[in-house]
Amino acid sequence: MSNPGDLNDTPIESKAQLVAILADGAKPQTAWRIGTEHEKFGFVLPGDRSGREAYSPPAYKPEGIEALLEALKGDGSSWQAIEDKEQLIGLKGQGAHKGESISLEPAGQFELSGKPVATLHETRSEMAAHFEALREPAKALGLGFAPLGFQPLWPRDAMPIMPKSRYAIMRRYMPLVGSMGLDMMTRTCTVQVNLDFGSEEDMARKMRVSLALQPLATALFANSPFYEGKPNGFLSNRANVWTDTDNARSGMPACCFEDDFGFESYVDWVLDVPMYFIMRDGQIHDVAGASFRDWLEGRPQPQLAGFTPTLGDFEDHLTTVFPDVRLKQFLEMRGADAGSPEMMLAQSALWVGLLYDPATLVEAEKLVKEQTWSVYEALRAEVPGKAMDAAFPGGLRNLAKRVVSLAEQGLRARGLGEEIYLAPLMKIADGGQTQAEYWLDRYHGPWKGDVRFIFDEAAV
Repeated sequence: MSNPGDLNDTPIESKAQLVAILADGAKPQTAWRIGTEHEKFGFVLPGDRSGREAYSPPAYKPEGIEALLEALKGDGSSWQAIEDKEQLIGLKGQGAHKGESISLEPAGQFELSGKPVATLHETRSEMAAHFEALREPAKALGLGFAPLGFQPLWPRDAMPIMPKSRYAIMRRYMPLVGSMGLDMMTRTCTVQVNLDFGSEEDMARKMRVSLALQPLATALFANSPFYEGKPNGFLSNRANVWTDTDNARSGMPACCFEDDFGFESYVDWVLDVPMYFIMRDGQIHDVAGASFRDWLEGRPQPQLAGFTPTLGDFEDHLTTVFPDVRLKQFLEMRGADAGSPEMMLAQSALWVGLLYDPATLVEAEKLVKEQTWSVYEALRAEVPGKAMDAAFPGGLRNLAKRVVSLAEQGLRARGLGEEIYLAPLMKIADGGQTQAEYWLDRYHGPWKGDVRFIFDEAAV
């Protein structure tokens, strides 16, 4: 979402301007970078002296998320405050942290958006430095953090709400368009990697490959088998939630698999996704459900009366669509549960390996085209419950072996020794457990049915 004062107030006069916003993201291969974003759940540590229940989610304040942001901000030399109506809702990196940001998901899930870096080794270092910087101030507040795909213990009404204007609009609108939107907002965490493209053709190829293979990624990174303290039959309950959150703005848009897919195709899809909000004079206006296309074409809509659509409005609207791979001026891979640091790094490694070596990308596209679009759609529906045991022609583990092998090929071509980060995925492809299956064994074994142990064992 645009910050007040950053909004591009240029009026929209043609669809070509919107296409140009996406096209302007194209970069030469030498400028391609890796941006990793990861979320984690906060929890109250056992023995906390404030009277809070152990493992409960921390509130915004007191001695909660706001205090943690303040502690990390310090004197402001490393982090600058991001505020919404004078409430601290995030941090923007300064100095050595320039290009990074810390933000809050609706229930206080803590997210680091990493800076664009050249290598996966830098991604690993950035992730480790973030966890190290977070650990002591969090402990001083009686808090810990665990990256899991779905809140394993607490019901939705026990989750706190962060003071972010955009989220108030979503909380009102989500129940109107899906049964699990509020769960998505308050009880899920993900990890994603943001990657560049070189041209419209390169973008289309990367979109086609990555979108088709997101269900495989969901299976490999499944890490959310619990619901309110018990198994509920899903290995990625986070992915299950996305099957009925808001299907008009999520999933696998069919246009991406059409032969003529390009920037304009994506713009057309986005224009038909219902709007959430617009910003004017630093204030957010609720226009949820309005049509951006009708607004552009001058058809009256009460929520938008008196407002002229701007490029900034479209840029904000781009952030409110949630397909499994999202196109902005880069591509966001969105199909994986948050997990252990090793697995979150492996997620970045998988997509860098597949998409950043041109020869490997061509091979990956050939592999994807062995099946029809409908096969990948069917796989997406099945993997939340079955993960690597989901049905797929020739077997999903066989597909995983082929895909991870291609990713290894692509990373070796980069010549940086980054292929070591694929090791956890190779084990799963060869028959090893997903993270979710490991936790289920712990639950039925040494935990003796007490899911609270997961917070300590998954803590970073």
